[in-house]
Amino acid sequence: MEISKNLSLALVQTHLYWQDPTANRAMLEEKIATISTQPDVIVLPEMFTTGFTMEASNHAEPMHLHTTKWLQQQSAQTNAAIVGSFIVVENQQYYNRLFWVTPDGKIDTYDKRHLFRMAEEHLSYTAGQSKIVKNWRGWRICPLVCYDLRFPVWSRNTMMEYDVLIYVANWPAPRINAWDTLLAARAIENLAYSVGVNRVGTDGKGLEYVGHSAAYSFKGESLCYASQQDTILQVVLERELLEEYRAKFPAYKDADDFLIR
Repeated sequence: MEISKNLSLALVQTHLYWQDPTANRAMLEEKIATISTQPDVIVLPEMFTTGFTMEASNHAEPMHLHTTKWLQQQSAQTNAAIVGSFIVVENQQYYNRLFWVTPDGKIDTYDKRHLFRMAEEHLSYTAGQSKIVKNWRGWRICPLVCYDLRFPVWSRNTMMEYDVLIYVANWPAPRINAWDTLLAARAIENLAYSVGVNRVGTDGKGLEYVGHSAAYSFKGESLCYASQQDTILQVVLERELLEEYRAKFPAYKDADDFLIR
């Protein structure tokens, strides 16, 4: 595997067609084709084929069908890892499943742990039980989903197991201040880069989304940010700065031990 001193990410902040996977895949394919600088990772929103719908039985796909194959194709064509979530049915259960796909066609998945009960997501989907950390071009990356952002214990980096947190989201406008604040907080407390991709536009339930996709340094400094326009943000994360800061400020050595049940 090639090793990257720095890590380049493309953050796809976009509207989504309501419950229309074919239209969303076509739209995203066009956007991905416009990325000007070769990224190492392309990040799509949560439920990027449908928007945040609770109609799981009507829109779920089996593993290894249309969207999975599409992700593999996009990853191979761009020579980048690609990450985002969509609805999957498996063993008669429905999952808000995040996919991490690499150019060699390999697939890793993470099922959203924290289901948003205020939208009754917990009644439609099955929660995941374990997170993943992917080693990509020498960087260790932990991808999570939307509401997970509110639960710092789940993402705690006590053993410095990852270098980058990535959140894919459909985070609505009324609570966007929490999104902004918590993305920066996750970076500071975990001595890691924190990246979030949120959608824009209005969904089929009338909920408004205003983006605010962003990347933060391990100090909580803003590295890039988008307001509410359709756009692709590109940002480069620097390994040397991260390692220097961790060496000078090793707060993780004083972290509390705990178990998650």
